[in-house]
Amino acid sequence: MKQKILMLGTFDTKGREFSLLYDEVLKHGIEVMTMNTGVMGTTQIFPVDIEADKVAAAAGSSIAALREKADRGYAMRIMCTGAQKVVDQLYAQGKICAVIGMGGGGGTSIATTAMRNLPVGFPKVCITTLASGDTSEYVGTKDIVLFPSVVDICGVNQFSRKIITRAAGAVCGMAASRITENNADRQIIFISMFGNSTQCVEQCARLLDEQGYDTMIFHATGTGGRAMEELTEEGYPVAVLDITTTEWADEVGGGVLSAGTARLDAPGKMGIPHLIVPGCVDMVNFRGMASVPSVLKESGRQLYEWNPMVTLMRTNLEENIKMGKIFAEKANAAKGPVKFLFPLRGVSILDGEGQPFCDWEVDKALYQTVKDNLKKGIEAVEIDANINDLEFSQKSVEILLQMLNQK
Repeated sequence: MKQKILMLGTFDTKGREFSLLYDEVLKHGIEVMTMNTGVMGTTQIFPVDIEADKVAAAAGSSIAALREKADRGYAMRIMCTGAQKVVDQLYAQGKICAVIGMGGGGGTSIATTAMRNLPVGFPKVCITTLASGDTSEYVGTKDIVLFPSVVDICGVNQFSRKIITRAAGAVCGMAASRITENNADRQIIFISMFGNSTQCVEQCARLLDEQGYDTMIFHATGTGGRAMEELTEEGYPVAVLDITTTEWADEVGGGVLSAGTARLDAPGKMGIPHLIVPGCVDMVNFRGMASVPSVLKESGRQLYEWNPMVTLMRTNLEENIKMGKIFAEKANAAKGPVKFLFPLRGVSILDGEGQPFCDWEVDKALYQTVKDNLKKGIEAVEIDANINDLEFSQKSVEILLQMLNQK
């Protein structure tokens, strides 16, 4: 079966623009499959393989029902759900080699929703007016390429012609590229990392590589933690070395890098070894100093300007006790082996001896809370080292390998 590039979008309102995209993809010698997500009509300019009614039907509705209801928000939800289900099916059947969409707010929402279930590495491109600012709602945790349209997608002009032509070349190039898998036979271990735990994680990765494992490192910026959780549930790793659980500090402290309340769930759900370290839980993240809420400044919270774009706030006793209870609750729910490793000389660079956030008594309050709330059989190990000491990295890898061998 010859695979095709799937082109999806609202052909009822943007037929001319999609016609140009369709022709440009064909120029690269790759066949195109088309899917209309427009509620109000279709186009006759180019062939439509999957009409909007089939998309709506995949979500349990119909175009006639959507038109009769005349509720744009409801129609958007139906078309987003339907488009995702149709694309999932096309991918599972091996019929498509890439997906490209185009649109403003509505078209971008439908196109990117349809792409978000596709695996990492599968080509996904969306030409959009929204490719600036906070695009996390559209990209989620996947490698969706947002191609800035620069001008509104409303007609073909000197600017839009250039953008659409280049985007067609981009998705065709992605589809034509062949990925060479290195170490594909090696088992994968996920590790979480932050700037303040980089040295530890790099040492762990080196040690695990020497033991024949592939490591995938996720930046604990909210999106990174969510991606690690999702990919864990998809079955990629054999274990998770959760060195950096700082996203929970942002969740309880009101910072900007929370990964949500499901953080720490996936390894336990999958029953794989999970070593939890309270890495960088001493810090809550904000943007520049001006972004810190005035109530926090006025309350005398300890703030540190990591760089002009990042301000860190030291977590307090109450927040650490709260995190300790959450960590224990997550571990207690795990279906597989789980352990804790606590560094007694600081959970980050800034929590090291003599450093601005150094408060080991507050750290110990978290440790004690975890231990007080853990169910019998879950071990919490303490080590007289800073998280970035080689000794701590060696102990982390040693414990994780023991958990893997026992499993």
